[in-house]
Amino acid sequence: QVQLVESGGGSVQAGDSLRLSCAASGRSFSTYTMGWFRQAPGKEREFVSTITRSGSSTFYADSVKGRFTISRDDDKNTLYLQMTSLKPEDTAVYYCAARAGGAYYEWTSYMYRGQGTQVTVAS
Repeated sequence: QVQLVESGGGSVQAGDSLRLSCAASGRSFSTYTMGWFRQAPGKEREFVSTITRSGSSTFYADSVKGRFTISRDDDKNTLYLQMTSLKPEDTAVYYCAARAGGAYYEWTSYMYRGQGTQVTVAS
């Protein structure tokens, strides 16, 4: 069992940066592939980024590639998402999630999910 708690969201201006954190409790954080997803008002939840065990591989949605960086600190049981050059279309609730196995883009394949943190980007 893994519990995930996101933090670091807030309201910023376009062009600003934010770093989201996802603190994991429970066993074996290092054995999970971790992912970030987001859901904007009136839209379906979408994949943002994923990082495999030990951080050996990372993947990004085209919409955030080059602006967002996913990382993990297994000693601290924490997942991060560094977001730069934020745009109004990045406004969403951001969720972290954990899955066994390799990287994947489907929310439903992640067995553990956090409650989300709100990111609002004003133009």
